[in-house]
Amino acid sequence: MKRIVIHFLTFLIIVALSYQHNFSSYDLIMLDDFSNQAKQVSINKSELVKEIEERSKEYEEPPQNAKIDKVWKKTPGRNGIKVNIEKSLENMKDVGEFNKSLLVFEQVEPDIKLDDLPASPIYRGHPDKRMVTLLINVAWGTENIPSILNTLKKHKVKANFFIEGKWARNNTQLVKMIKEEGHLIGNHAFNHPDMKHLTKKENEEQIVKTNEILKAITGDTPKWFAPPSGSFTDEVVKTAAELEMETVLWSVDTVDWQKPTTSVMINRVMSKIHPGAMVLMHPTKVIEQGLDELILNIIQNEYKIGTIERLLSEKR
Repeated sequence: MKRIVIHFLTFLIIVALSYQHNFSSYDLIMLDDFSNQAKQVSINKSELVKEIEERSKEYEEPPQNAKIDKVWKKTPGRNGIKVNIEKSLENMKDVGEFNKSLLVFEQVEPDIKLDDLPASPIYRGHPDKRMVTLLINVAWGTENIPSILNTLKKHKVKANFFIEGKWARNNTQLVKMIKEEGHLIGNHAFNHPDMKHLTKKENEEQIVKTNEILKAITGDTPKWFAPPSGSFTDEVVKTAAELEMETVLWSVDTVDWQKPTTSVMINRVMSKIHPGAMVLMHPTKVIEQGLDELILNIIQNEYKIGTIERLLSEKR
């Protein structure tokens, strides 16, 4: 009996040792497989990063500095674009392969911006920026402004209203309405003079007086100045710059003051529209009647419409 018990215990010990040996071998195999998988994942990740880095060069563009163009004078720069490797990898890791649609881009600001340039008039935005802006010079046409504002609101378009100081003083509620609708308000001198024939002091008085009136109504001092009839000299531009203001002109003219038909006005604009266009108009009857169709035409030609600040920013 004693021998039977000893044999039984010996059997149990052998079984236990055998089981322990098998379990340890299994663990080693599993650990080895896991290690191989981790190595493969690491290799795949490394290869994907390398591919993203190489392919990203196809889509990157360097930033462009603002400059003084011989024809268009002060011209804004444009942000460059580069690929964010880390975020792009994060997007592609589940897919496990390169996919252009999953690239994450970042904008790179230029070294020289519009504010870094000397005083010079501005006629247009960057020629690669598919956006335009509407410049509405206001010294008359009071009766058409509410309708124009309604049309802009209908299309969710923000425009620029360059307002004469004397008109603003007599139409404070309309100025407030323009401000409340989110449009940019600029300075159009006090009483629509030909600033080219004024002294430096007189030019300064025209701008400062209008700024004071507009600030009293809106709470903000305008940063943009549009000389009446587009008449200016270098001294006018420098005077505005000394007051921390940019001088704004245009690259497309509706010539609405000649009272064209709606179709003539629209065809004139659309035949000259371009990326970065600054479109001049006034609160005339033809604009009041044709603005809706004009906006639709501009949008259908794949242009965005924004304020001059958006147009002239470096953002793509």
